[in-house]
Amino acid sequence: MDLIARISEHFGDSARLKMDAMDALAVPIALAAEHMSECLLADGKILSCGNGGSAADAQHFSSELINRFEMERPGLAAIALSTDSSTLTSIANDYDFSQIFSKQVTALGHAGDVLLAISTSGNSRNVIEAIRAAHARDMRVVALTGNGGGQIDELLRDDDVHICVPATSTARIQEVHLLTIHCLCDGIDCLILGVE
Repeated sequence: MDLIARISEHFGDSARLKMDAMDALAVPIALAAEHMSECLLADGKILSCGNGGSAADAQHFSSELINRFEMERPGLAAIALSTDSSTLTSIANDYDFSQIFSKQVTALGHAGDVLLAISTSGNSRNVIEAIRAAHARDMRVVALTGNGGGQIDELLRDDDVHICVPATSTARIQEVHLLTIHCLCDGIDCLILGVE
């Protein structure tokens, strides 16, 4: 086995996908940044959720908003719904794992807030239920998916934004999701701070 060749292949595959996806994803990423900025400027908040690596992405996003990304600015209102182990385990135990995010969205979300829903497959039941709860609360949804969008694609409304990575490999999708999160954070900062 030639590990150097395998590693080089991973780098090449990741770089090619990012370049291939750039034209398809730039417009929805920009639209999502605009929606999120409008929400934050109106004293709203962004709730984010996902499972596994997508949970880490949700936390990464919220930490960049609450603390800072690359420019100095006041903290922005964001909550990752995957971080409170007591809440997650009590909901999963008392009700069902599919409700761990939706019950939080119902309790914490308000009209005008935004849900960042992350699922590489587009089929995560608890993320789907969170989207349904967000719609019931009159919240916009920004969905980060791959694999054609799965069931999430069918749930989204006209005023939601779907950022669907044109790939099937979970690792490659997650790599583009991370870049997308950084683009969102940069876009939000530029719009809020008036950076050209």
